[in-house]
Amino acid sequence: MPKMKTNSSAKKRFTITGSGKIKRKHAFKNHILTKKEKKRKRNLALPGLVHSSDEKSVKRLLAMR
Repeated sequence: MPKMKTNSSAKKRFTITGSGKIKRKHAFKNHILTKKEKKRKRNLALPGLVHSSDEKSVKRLLAMR
C-alpha cells in the first residue's frame, strides 16, 4: 500500500499543539478592515483551535491517522 500524503494546503494552515489539539488562524482578517472595530480585529489576530467535530478530517489531511 502506498504512503499517505500530507495535503500541502493543510500543512500551511494548521499546526499541532503539544497537547495534540490543532491550531488555526481566524478568517476575515485580510482586507476591508476599515469597517471592523479594533477589538474585533485584535481578536481575529489571535490563534484559534479547530472544533472537535472537524479534528478528524483535519488530521486526515495532515496524514495523522
